Amino acid sequence: MKILSVVGARPQFVKLAPINKAAIAAGAEHVIVHTGQHYDPMLSDVFFEDLGIGSPDVHLGVGSGSHGVQTGAMLSALDAVLDEHRPDWVLVYGDTNSTIAAALSAVKMHIPVAHLEAGLRSFNRRMPEEHNRVMTDHAADLLLAPTRGAVEHLASEGLGARTILVGDVMTDVLFDVRDQIAGRRSTLTEELGLASGGYYLATIHRAENTDDPVRLSQVIDGLAGLDRPVILLAHPRVTAKAAAHGLRLDRGALRAHAPLAYPDLIAAAMSSAGIVTDSGGLQKEAFLLRVPCTTVRTETEWVETIELGWNALAGTAAEITAAVSRPAPAPTDASPYGDGHAAERVIAALHAHSG
Repeated sequence: MKILSVVGARPQFVKLAPINKAAIAAGAEHVIVHTGQHYDPMLSDVFFEDLGIGSPDVHLGVGSGSHGVQTGAMLSALDAVLDEHRPDWVLVYGDTNSTIAAALSAVKMHIPVAHLEAGLRSFNRRMPEEHNRVMTDHAADLLLAPTRGAVEHLASEGLGARTILVGDVMTDVLFDVRDQIAGRRSTLTEELGLASGGYYLATIHRAENTDDPVRLSQVIDGLAGLDRPVILLAHPRVTAKAAAHGLRLDRGALRAHAPLAYPDLIAAAMSSAGIVTDSGGLQKEAFLLRVPCTTVRTETEWVETIELGWNALAGTAAEITAAVSRPAPAPTDASPYGDGHAAERVIAALHAHSG
């Protein structure tokens, strides 16, 4: 069995790691295509090394651009790649432009498509990610759902027959990394002289939070006014937008810092007092690490984190302050995202549905 994975952004690299490991263990041929959607080395190449994936077999080097330009460039480049490799499955991950481009390219070439992390819904059609995930689900041949809620969403859209509940592969890699770094002090706390539990960790990058100067100013005000130092791991997007809007990322409690390699990110999250983010992946990682999270969005696909009290939504500066300072969540043994063996189920499902 030959699987071709298409990835292009940090959360996809994380999901790729356990898939690659499980594919090798099962004797499958695994071709990795990196679109280059995230082109900063700390958000891209270093993840392959840190997660033990090895170098991609193909690097398209697409880089940044508008949604249309970026997706179109990927489509143009992927046709030749898929024609050369002719895999049994094209495996796409999550909800980025890389996801929809690979799905469309494969469908047009009559190559079976499997969508990992299928069935997630925010029900916010202003989000480009929502368009990507819905269209990919309806184009794909096999839908690999991470949660029971995702399975229910797919069934309601008439896609139940193509759906398999596998669990969440991010749980697999997070548990592995968590165990590897157990007892090791975060490089971030050492570098900045921070005590464990003495700071908040933040990431902000989504267009709805960065493109509007008034909106980004609200978010910065909220972070800058918190009661502990806030270390903002500044994605290139937020750095560029803040500069364009004339906004400072270093004021009050807020301190900007370069993005971290994945093991360092997890170590920094584990020793933080809380996380503030608009990242889907980091919300879930915070829950799995049992670190309180505040999500700077109006909705989340990971509703289980809200229902269990470990995540709260916030928009304005005042809402961010209130959410971050809320009482500690009740302890829970709930495991809505699986047992850490999702990748093995993914490879087994692909094998069972091949040819």
